[in-house]
This record gives sequence, C-alpha cells and structure tokens, in this order.
Amino acid sequence: MGVRKRQMAERIKAEKKQVAFAKLNNCPTSPRKMRLVADLVRGVQVEKALAILKFNQKEASKRLETLLLSAIANWQAKNEEASIEDADLIVKEVRVDGGSMLKRLRPAPQGRAHRIRKRSNHVTMVLESNNNTQS
Repeated sequence: MGVRKRQMAERIKAEKKQVAFAKLNNCPTSPRKMRLVADLVRGVQVEKALAILKFNQKEASKRLETLLLSAIANWQAKNEEASIEDADLIVKEVRVDGGSMLKRLRPAPQGRAHRIRKRSNHVTMVLESNNNTQS
C-alpha cells in the first residue's frame, strides 16, 4: 500500500473512531410524531439530550431515549480507554425515515370501507465527539 493511501486510511479510521451510531428499524410510530421529538435533541450534547428525552411526555421520547443509550454504548465499545465526560459527545444527526405500512380496512356505512394506514419508521442516530485530542 502506498504512503498516501495508508495515511488516508488512517485518517478515515481516526474519524470513524470519533463517530458512533445506532439504528431503530420498524418502530410502530408514525414518522411525523417521531420527528417532533427528534428535532428536540438534534445537535444537543448527550447529557442534555438524555434529560430532554427522559422528561418529555411523548411515547416517541422513550424509544429515542433507549436508542440514544444504545448509541452511547456503541461509542464506549469503540473507545474503551476514553470517558464520556471528556469526549463531549453531541447528537450529530437524527434521521427519521418512513418504514413499512400496515394497510387495513375499516367498515363504513352503506357498504363502503375506509383505508387505515398504520405507519412505522426507521430512526438512525449518529453521535460525534467534539473533543479532537483523542488518540
């Protein structure tokens, strides 16, 4: 492997060590309701985001709280020697995408039927360390 290629690979590896993510697939909440809560924690420090999610009354906040704890655990697995307090972790991005839909029919008057769409979503949370002095 060439010198430039090796340096680039090492730089990419160091950048990936600063980032951790977690995914939640097929969450049975509509994407619109989940985005309301996701907008509250996007770009916020991890400790503050945990406090926001813990005391929010929406059901989606409980699911995002467990997802955030999972992302923190993933970051700790990558960086065993570093502590969370020194790393200054922030929620870099939270993506909420639509998932599969359960389609049902509800009987309506005069022999008609109304369609019911039970939506689900996929959530991806990315954490990043602001502290760039890690080795």
